[in-house]
Amino acid sequence: MKIRTAKQQDAPGLWQLRNRALRHGCAEVYDPSTLSAFTPELMPEGMRKVITENQVFLIDASEGTVPCACGYLDLMTGNVEAIFTLPEYQGKGLAAAIISAIKQQARSLNIRQLTLSSTPNAVGFYEKQGFSVVTCGKYFSHSAQADLDCVEMLWRDH
Repeated sequence: MKIRTAKQQDAPGLWQLRNRALRHGCAEVYDPSTLSAFTPELMPEGMRKVITENQVFLIDASEGTVPCACGYLDLMTGNVEAIFTLPEYQGKGLAAAIISAIKQQARSLNIRQLTLSSTPNAVGFYEKQGFSVVTCGKYFSHSAQADLDCVEMLWRDH
């Protein structure tokens, strides 16, 4: 499966990917009402802005309009964002390939340190990608109107 850069027409599929991945992966982390509020069906217009302002990487699914994996580097903050994989594609190395593309992009821009905020269920995955835990904290979700548990992580290029 090939990594490509997202286009504006990919925004709805990326939003669906995000929601499906979060609903599956965070079912044991957040209560159902919080998770439902955190993953609204209506895509915010900010999703299109993300695609315009950043190089969002994605991998197309073998069928359908929803990509099977995605992620990007926020070029303003150096923060890794939106690493998601459809549940049926997990364990195939797709998210690791997206992280690798993000690290290559960071190196090409002379960014030697990356940060991310992980949901508690994904910490082990990020540790396998070379990230280390900095602190555990809370993230205020505007959509959920709640403080959600998160883990701040860091990667340094050697």
